[in-house]
Amino acid sequence: MGRFHRHDDGTVHSHDHEHTHGDVHDHAHGDHDHDHIGDHSGYETGSERIEVLERIFDENDAAAARNRAALDGAGVVAVNVMSSPGAGKTALLERTLADLGAHVRFGIVEGDIETSLDADRLDGHGAQISLLNTGNGFGGECHLDAPMVHRALHGLDLDALDVVLIENVGNLVCPAEFDTGAHHRAMVASVTEGEDKPLKYPVMFRSVDVVVVNKIDLLPHLDFDLDLFLANVRAVNPTARIILTSARTGEGLDEWEGWLSSLAPSTVDAR
Repeated sequence: MGRFHRHDDGTVHSHDHEHTHGDVHDHAHGDHDHDHIGDHSGYETGSERIEVLERIFDENDAAAARNRAALDGAGVVAVNVMSSPGAGKTALLERTLADLGAHVRFGIVEGDIETSLDADRLDGHGAQISLLNTGNGFGGECHLDAPMVHRALHGLDLDALDVVLIENVGNLVCPAEFDTGAHHRAMVASVTEGEDKPLKYPVMFRSVDVVVVNKIDLLPHLDFDLDLFLANVRAVNPTARIILTSARTGEGLDEWEGWLSSLAPSTVDAR
């Protein structure tokens, strides 16, 4: 399902070509100037196909609602954690589990296309971990959707958990478009990625409740304008909470971990 996309207004279109999910793949919304963003006429494949794509999104949203109901029934709060590859998402979760694992009962849905490398990194901190490789029966998709998460939740004892962290596949496009059933959305953005990312990938930045700006320990070594980046985030998402962190040094983790702890009433002020 990663080869078609839903815009902010709910409309969808299809991509049949092969692509990599990098700078060339996100789309501006609003008036399409083909001189600047290319010829989209090949995507106009008729109302019947659009109806099929919309139905798939509708089915995903229904599955997401069922996931939320299951989580609510167990008294569990879920957070969909997204980022580009290499932003430090797994490192942040590894530090989080080490710091909070004695106070918060975590479950992890670990999403990757292949391998258990990230799941292995998170193991040993007391969290329940359910590995979900999209290359295993899901077509190698570059995102997690609600049916995938539904299957992964069966690998967790929800009644024994407070918070489920869904570590989505590293990608700044598709994960933002699919409701997984999580109650909250957070993204990790690294200072190594450039100040323009909120403007180039507005759907991702607009879709989240929290933006974690990671690797701030590298700021003295980079030509990165933090104020410009924050202004770009605010331009597309004026209400997101922004947390500056370094998963390597621990700077800023208190605020991130405090936010996570506050999501589960039984763990407030546990630290």
